[in-house]
Amino acid sequence: MKILGLSCSPRRQGNTETLVSEALIGARHEGAETELFSVSGREIKPCDGCNACYATGECHIKDDMQDVYQKLLESDGIIFGTPIYLYSMTAQAKALLDRTFALNRPEKSLANKVGGVVVIAGSIGIIDAVKDLYFYIAIHKMLPANLVAAYATGKGEIRKRELGMKASWNLGREMVQIAAKKFEFPGEFTRNFFAYGTHTH
Repeated sequence: MKILGLSCSPRRQGNTETLVSEALIGARHEGAETELFSVSGREIKPCDGCNACYATGECHIKDDMQDVYQKLLESDGIIFGTPIYLYSMTAQAKALLDRTFALNRPEKSLANKVGGVVVIAGSIGIIDAVKDLYFYIAIHKMLPANLVAAYATGKGEIRKRELGMKASWNLGREMVQIAAKKFEFPGEFTRNFFAYGTHTH
């Protein structure tokens, strides 16, 4: 079993990466293999809306996202971690999520993987990011695990939040235990991307 931690902060070894790493320690405690992927220093371009991937299952943009696709598909659980910049998830996090639109086929999807959420803010914005990430988890037919929401500003400050660090450790453990149950959504129901209206019948 493998748990992937995504740190969507442009900062290396910041509070987001620290908290996601703590969750991975918890996952290893339960016997899982883990990997941390940081977007810091990586090239992940925004989706250009060409829709080619919807037909082919392949994104035509060649950058570091190609590596992320493989890591996502190989994982049994994924921890999405982001700090809050300007009251929402980072631009890097949103770009990464948008690019996963390419994972739209039964043999290439995030369905039945466990999803966990880690969000850190200096002030407001946590709730909106948590909401957006959990909706992402739901629409991809992933299994929702817990969330960790914490307040920290200066680099390394999160380590002083003992309860937050413990909650993140337990998130990793929980994800492994959920994944071990091997739950699967019924395959006959496709993902619903649409609100029904003028463009649907």
